[in-house]
Amino acid sequence: MMLDSKAADLDKEERPEVLSLLPPYEGKSALELGAGIGRFTGDLAKKVGQLVAIDFIDSIIRKLSLTEGSMDLIFSNWLLMYLSDKEVENVASRMIKWLKVGGYIFFRESCFHQSGDSKRKYNPTHYREPRFYTKVFKECHLIDASGNSFELSLVSCKCIEAYICWIWQKVKSEEDKGFQRFLDNVQYKFSGILRYERVFGPGFVSTGGIETTREFVEKLELKPGQKVLDVGCGIGGGDFYMAEKYEVEVLGIDLSVNMISLALEHSIGLKCPVEFEVADCTTKEFPENSFDVIYSRDTILHIQQDYDDIISGWKGQACEEFVG
Repeated sequence: MMLDSKAADLDKEERPEVLSLLPPYEGKSALELGAGIGRFTGDLAKKVGQLVAIDFIDSIIRKLSLTEGSMDLIFSNWLLMYLSDKEVENVASRMIKWLKVGGYIFFRESCFHQSGDSKRKYNPTHYREPRFYTKVFKECHLIDASGNSFELSLVSCKCIEAYICWIWQKVKSEEDKGFQRFLDNVQYKFSGILRYERVFGPGFVSTGGIETTREFVEKLELKPGQKVLDVGCGIGGGDFYMAEKYEVEVLGIDLSVNMISLALEHSIGLKCPVEFEVADCTTKEFPENSFDVIYSRDTILHIQQDYDDIISGWKGQACEEFVG
């Protein structure tokens, strides 16, 4: 963004939004990778208990010695897009080592195309699809000296203009993620999702596509400014439709990391207020009265719990359509 003729104005709007996405870090230990000219360093330093900020030079990173499990937060902004695929994998494997259990990794990258309008003679940037970063960090695992296994769990993703922000948390590997792994590795591999989309139309992976979505959303009588939760949002077609047609704010959640990755790709460049999050609706908690409407389609039939138990405390209406 610093290679943009309106960089100063963009920074005033963008930096507060990026910082607002961070998990709580007051008094914590933080590492900023790729600090550059310190755009975020000063803001981070005001709140953290300890901050290590370095600019990214490969020779420095290779020599950088941090105690394993010493950081609560690792922050980077426009760093990984300057690395090769292999270098991204190596940095991710080092991040999980440096992070405390329960600690977070936040990074933001430009995807698909060049950001900024300034001409440049040489551009070393790799503009990747978001699914590349999701795959690398999702497959990042660590086994400590005691034989305990750890992995990175995707907490949230958000699209800001042409940029994608990810938040990952270091967690102990658990066997109860079997269904999520089944979805991402078997039923909803990227290739499988794209096949569903070719059948049901852009943005949709379930029967009826946009036609069925119009029919059921019309029953909700949505009003501008309302907040909608879409449980089992898939790749976001219904969310974009609701946000654009009815001017509502939509949060889409899905257990499949692959689904959310593709939903984010679809959201790039759109102005409608839609956010996506990887979440298990049987355990996810929201403050009471968070939503005006809860919408779900072809999702609850996969869950053994009673539907009333799932939405208990989530104040709103619910529209559920079961197919098959």
